[in-house]
Amino acid sequence: MGQGKIHIYEGDGKGKTTAAVGLAVRFAGKGGRVYATQFLKRDDSGELNGMEEVTGITVRRCSKVFGFTFQMSEEEKQAATDYYTAHLHGILVEIRKHCSDVLPLEGQDRNYHAKEGRDQEGKMQQPACMLVLDEVLDAYNQEMISRRELLDFLGAKPAGLEVVMTGRNPAPELLALADYVTYMEARKHPYGQGLAARPGIEW
Repeated sequence: MGQGKIHIYEGDGKGKTTAAVGLAVRFAGKGGRVYATQFLKRDDSGELNGMEEVTGITVRRCSKVFGFTFQMSEEEKQAATDYYTAHLHGILVEIRKHCSDVLPLEGQDRNYHAKEGRDQEGKMQQPACMLVLDEVLDAYNQEMISRRELLDFLGAKPAGLEVVMTGRNPAPELLALADYVTYMEARKHPYGQGLAARPGIEW
């Protein structure tokens, strides 16, 4: 308890981003600080507007939108890769700055009973920061971010940082690092009957 974990929401079903946003709101509701960003998405999704209204949540929007990767030219793919790589780097630098010392290092007195996850006053402990990387699994798979930078960060992240990642087909090395893995299965979706994505529901 108090030690930040890594979450993955993956699969072909609806609800990956929804789950991540819900977790972020819950975390902020308990006094935690949340930093959230998205990859490979339009910048006007409803969840971004909603999260920006929640105390404790900081949203880092992508200022550029590149559309669907399968529709991109090679030049557009390179521009998107350069942009998303720099975007990820920037938010990881920010997280290290704000969350690097939220918990003492391993072996030091953390001032709580580790077995029960409570401090000396009996209060439940939680990590101090959360990082939500929505659709980062897809960006990783398509090599539109630095895989090495993300892996290095996850392998040596601040002790009190909770990390949430969403997308499809997580790479084995990311699955190995995760503490929570939830698969969203699509059993039925109106898209199959030709219904387009609806604002407020899909985006």
